[in-house]
Amino acid sequence: MTAMVSMHDWLTAAGRDRHVAGLVRRTDDRRHPRKSTLDLASNDYLSLSTDPRLRAAAVQAVEKYGAGAGASRVVTGTTPCHTELERELADLTGQPAALGFSSGYTANIGVITALGSPDTLLITDAHIHASLIDGARLSRSPVAICPHNDLDALAHLLRDRAQERAIVAVESIYSVLGDATDLQRTAALCAEYDAFLVVDEAHGIGVAGNGRGAVHAAGLAGAPHVAVTATLSKALGAQGGAVLGSPLLREHLVNTARTFIFDTGLAPAAAASAAEACRIIAAEPSRVEDLHRAAVAIADAAGVSRAPGAVQSIPADSPEQAIAAADQLYERDIVVGCFRPPSVPDGVSRLRLVARAGIDLHHAEDAARWAAQWSRAASTV
Repeated sequence: MTAMVSMHDWLTAAGRDRHVAGLVRRTDDRRHPRKSTLDLASNDYLSLSTDPRLRAAAVQAVEKYGAGAGASRVVTGTTPCHTELERELADLTGQPAALGFSSGYTANIGVITALGSPDTLLITDAHIHASLIDGARLSRSPVAICPHNDLDALAHLLRDRAQERAIVAVESIYSVLGDATDLQRTAALCAEYDAFLVVDEAHGIGVAGNGRGAVHAAGLAGAPHVAVTATLSKALGAQGGAVLGSPLLREHLVNTARTFIFDTGLAPAAAASAAEACRIIAAEPSRVEDLHRAAVAIADAAGVSRAPGAVQSIPADSPEQAIAAADQLYERDIVVGCFRPPSVPDGVSRLRLVARAGIDLHHAEDAARWAAQWSRAASTV
């Protein structure tokens, strides 16, 4: 007979194992920094989350439609704010249609599960986000994991598949390493082998292609075999998610995506503020230019190769060293991301410094130099 273990004992042992491995995560007041704090950890790439125009749009939506949507979008949860958001997202990215979700996580799960089936091969890049991985697990599709950014391996998987349909899931810009997918070649392979490409633009919209995203920059906006997923909580400074693509895809998702049908609609305030962010990005390209200037400055100061996105990654000698370096930086009023297994796809702990529009470049350069030094050797500063 199998020995029984109480949930309390199992949770205690799991917590002890995390502590020994240096993998304990926290939710603390670092998310509410002091005014003097340099924030190089958040994904507010264009510093729009506190923009007065987004705040005003959110307040106006709350006053008119209330704090929440009140129901699923397919019941009574769709407001003019949602319609406006989807129109602005489509305009910004050059896509024919958009569908808003309550988060980028639910958007990814929704599109993958709505398109997947036992006779559809789902090919996922080895570095995709957890939301796409979870979508793959729920999709009922056979899954093949492609080595990161390996186009030869992708071609082999597409050419030799036994299934009649195929979906390829990648990110335009990856969140941990900050590297990018060759979207033109990837989309060309998908077209050659009659596969559908899903591109997660969580870290691309507002960053690549003058803010319109990497898919737009690659000339793939509106391509019938390409869909885009997005989050509204990074460069757009709000909250929520979306899937963008053909009207046919949108209609399919409205009727089949469980994370859309059975979820309360995105709060009107979030939808309204994200729509305003879309308009600002289109009208103020200097914000995107500021972001990339900061990214270059941080990478150069840290002595790492400049990644094409906002995220600049600094490897650490160990999880413990990454934590120690992040703590030392925090003592200097600098907040950085500290990524350790299993959050890193290659198993290498690292500090993640996020470039943002409007930050003090000299302060950011100092932070990057300290981060590079402290993540690789013990320090007694």
